[in-house]
Amino acid sequence: MSSKDHIDLSGASLLVLCSLLVGINQVFIKIVNGGLQPVFQAGFRSVCAFLPVLIFAMVMKKPLSIRDGSFWPGILAGIFFSAEFMLLFVSLDYIDVSRASILFYTMPFWAALGAHYFIPGDYLTPQRVVGLLLAILGVFVALSNNVWSVDSRSLMGDVFCLIGAMLWAGIVLMARVTRFSRACPEMQLLYQLGVSAVLLTGLSPLFGDLIREINNVVVILFVIQVLVVVSFGFLIWFWLLSVYPASRMASYSFLSPVFGVLFGWLILGEQMTANIVIALLLVSAGVYLTSKRPEPTRQGFS
Repeated sequence: MSSKDHIDLSGASLLVLCSLLVGINQVFIKIVNGGLQPVFQAGFRSVCAFLPVLIFAMVMKKPLSIRDGSFWPGILAGIFFSAEFMLLFVSLDYIDVSRASILFYTMPFWAALGAHYFIPGDYLTPQRVVGLLLAILGVFVALSNNVWSVDSRSLMGDVFCLIGAMLWAGIVLMARVTRFSRACPEMQLLYQLGVSAVLLTGLSPLFGDLIREINNVVVILFVIQVLVVVSFGFLIWFWLLSVYPASRMASYSFLSPVFGVLFGWLILGEQMTANIVIALLLVSAGVYLTSKRPEPTRQGFS
C-alpha cells in the first residue's frame, strides 16, 4: 500500500485499537511484575512472541530479508526497543500506571519534533501544535488527581519513563527515514523481538530473582501480552508506520494513557472521576486537529 498524507477512517480505527491495547497493557505489565521480575518479563515476552510472528510472516509469505539494507538499522532499532521496554517495565515497579503514562506518552512530542526536522513535508504547523497541546492537556486533566511524590525511587521511575519515550520516538522515526523502512512490518518487529530477547533475558539476572510469585492471573495476562499486544498489536503499529505520517500517528498515542486510566478503574479499582470525560473530549479535539487532511495547495508526502 502506498503512503498517505493524512489519517483516514481505517487508519484512525486501527490507531485507536493500538492505543487501547497499549493502554491496557500498562495495567497488565504492572500486575505481571508481581510474578515476574520486570526485565525478565520484558525479555521473556520477546522470546515467546518471536515464534508466532515468524510463523505468521512465513505463512503470509512476507519478504524476510537482512540483505535489503535494513540489517544494521534493524539491530539499532532492536537495541532501542530493548532499552525502551527495560526502562518502562522497571519504572512500573517504582511508580503507578497513571504517573508512568504521563511521562512515557510524551513520545508523540519527541516524534513530532523529530519528524519536523527529518521527514520532508511532515511539519509542525500551527494547527497541529494546537492539537498536540490540547491532547497533552487532556492527558494531564485525566491524571490530575495523582500525587507526585519526590522520593528517589519515584524520581528514578520518572526518568526511566521519559528516556523510554525518547527511545520509542527514535524507533518511530527510524521506521520512516532509515533503511529500516525497507523491511516489511513483520521483519521490523522480528528485528526488535530478536535483539530484545537476547539482550533482556541476558541482562535480567542482574536485576534480582527472575520469578517472584506465579499464579494463574500472571500466566494469563502474560500470554495475552505475547499473543495480542506484541504479536498482533505491534505488527499493526509497524504496518501503520509504513503507510501514514509518523507525527500524525503519534498524536493518537495520547489516547493510550486515557485508556490506561479507564482500565485501571475497571481492573485495578482505581478511582474514576469526571476528569476522564473532560480528558477524552480534549484528546479527541487534539486528534482531529493533528490528523486533519492538509489543504489541497500543500504538497503531499512522498
